[in-house]
Amino acid sequence: MGGGHSSHCEPDWGAIERARREEEERAQRERREAEERRRQAEEAARLAREAAERATREVEEQRRRDQEARLAAERAAQAAREEAMRIQREREEAERAARIAREAAEARAREEHERAERIRREMEEERRRQEAAAEAARLAAIAAREEEARRQRELEEQARRAREAQEAAEKEAREAAEAARRAQAEKEEVERQLKKGIQPVVMPTPDEMRTAKGKVQYKDGVFHFAVAGVAGSGKSSLINAFCGMSNSDSNAAPTGVNETTLEVSRYVGAVNAEQFAWYDVPGSGTLKIPDWQYFNSQGLYVFDCIIVLFNNRFTMTDVAILTNCRRFKIPTFIVRSKSDQHILNLMKDMGYDPEEEDDNREQLYKTARDQFIAETRQSVQKNLADAGLPDQRAYIVSNKTLLGIIKEKSPKKVIDEVALLSDLYNEAYRSNQSAHGPPRFAMNSSHSL
Repeated sequence: MGGGHSSHCEPDWGAIERARREEEERAQRERREAEERRRQAEEAARLAREAAERATREVEEQRRRDQEARLAAERAAQAAREEAMRIQREREEAERAARIAREAAEARAREEHERAERIRREMEEERRRQEAAAEAARLAAIAAREEEARRQRELEEQARRAREAQEAAEKEAREAAEAARRAQAEKEEVERQLKKGIQPVVMPTPDEMRTAKGKVQYKDGVFHFAVAGVAGSGKSSLINAFCGMSNSDSNAAPTGVNETTLEVSRYVGAVNAEQFAWYDVPGSGTLKIPDWQYFNSQGLYVFDCIIVLFNNRFTMTDVAILTNCRRFKIPTFIVRSKSDQHILNLMKDMGYDPEEEDDNREQLYKTARDQFIAETRQSVQKNLADAGLPDQRAYIVSNKTLLGIIKEKSPKKVIDEVALLSDLYNEAYRSNQSAHGPPRFAMNSSHSL
């Protein structure tokens, strides 16, 4: 073989080094970009937290302003009630003063008449004596006539004074009669107002208050809720839901198509049994009691809170209950129950058939629900305005949903059930604080809402 030579290929170390540096620089750029993205994400999270905190502060401020407005309205209502009571007292005082003046004038008139009659008899007797004296002693006739003239003048003066006193008494009697006429006119006006439905305020006596409290087993340390409404409006079912019971439970309030409550009945349930008592009040249509006497006849003035349950519109009894509650400073809650049944009826009116599958069921339910809520709130607002009562919230609830919440379930179709429970418990809590200082109601957290 000839002397050929072999070649040996060396690695390109420079190219390898450059590739390594480029890889490191790329890795550093990616780290910087990742760090920048993390910083931007943290900044966005901080801005979101600040926005949420501002929204929370704004909501709290609005709630404070609403509370101040409500307190101002309550103070104005209290001032109006006090003014009405003052006018009533002044009217009663004027009637009493007129009666006293009339009686005094009549007494003075009788006295003056008797005095004038006595003077007349004395004058007649004196004349007879004078005639007898003249016949018996003519020698003393001149002196007797002079004496008679003097006495006659005195008697005439006395008679004149008696006439003037009688005229003054008659004038006072006329004034008293005029005052009596005005009092009678005021009485007739009150009677006219009574016929129009403007009923007098009848305050219970201390004995009536004690009797009413004993009748409902009123106990200090317990908050007493009364549920009132027209016959057959579902009061018993609502009370069972508040007590955490089904209508079929053995100790539940009896329910039915017709009114089943004929006297005030007391119920407690498994929920807050030591703190709350619930009362089923007979429906106004079941008792022969005038609407304006219903509140006092049932002793509703002893309850701590009254729930007025209504159907399509207020009755005169509902208006009387709300009016008297304002006079007695008893908090009220206007409630319309059976919302699920009312909404189902509206769905049926829209063409829904429960026996058939319907893909539009949820949309129909939402439409019927919104319509029912709007119509109910509008109806309550109009009823209150027609009755001359201030506007207040109406709670729309389903007894079934309410019972589910009480039993710590999670119903889906909630309207005002949670708000009603929360506001009822808060009212009990506020009342207890204002009356007793530290709260006596240790509410279960699942029900304090």
